[in-house]
Amino acid sequence: MMDTPRLHLGSLLRTSSDASAEGELDHLDYEQGGRAQTLRFARPAPLSVDVNPLGGAEMYLQGLFEPALIMECARCLRDVEVPLEIKLGTLMRHDPSVESPYLEEAETGEEVLVFGDPDLNLSDYLAETTLLAAPLSVLHAPDCKGLCQVCGHDLNEGPCEHGAQVPVEEIDDELGVPEGTVHAKQTPFAALRDFKLPEE
Repeated sequence: MMDTPRLHLGSLLRTSSDASAEGELDHLDYEQGGRAQTLRFARPAPLSVDVNPLGGAEMYLQGLFEPALIMECARCLRDVEVPLEIKLGTLMRHDPSVESPYLEEAETGEEVLVFGDPDLNLSDYLAETTLLAAPLSVLHAPDCKGLCQVCGHDLNEGPCEHGAQVPVEEIDDELGVPEGTVHAKQTPFAALRDFKLPEE
């Protein structure tokens, strides 16, 4: 098991020999917007990476990453396993002045992974690639009933006392107030909607 996906590129930079790394990851720690984040995997994710020199400071990374990402159901928030098969392929450029690896767009439109430390941490690159490959939302089942909008009860486990008054799938006006006399009367928007100025 790999704690951190690292590529050791010292020999490649000195002798133009190939470099490779392989192993399994059970999660990915990465940074996004200056904050530490973690991608969770349902099981160890196989990773295989090869880097070939292209001449000068440029090289090419290719490989395969197969994470089973854990996402939340868009309706009931249950964990959903989302298996992915990601073919890796990106240009790389070594720049000793770079402190943290980053992706930039080349003139050809391709993304280039620019790095400074020959002991290259691939966590941010793999996290971004995985998030781009993942679906925007998932359901744990096609007929997922979601959560009650009043008490948060999981309706897949059976109805709750609010089910008849506040159906999840119906909205009674453009403001998004759920149907149901009890809750609609308690909503200040409903009172404003019926308010009329006195006639002079």
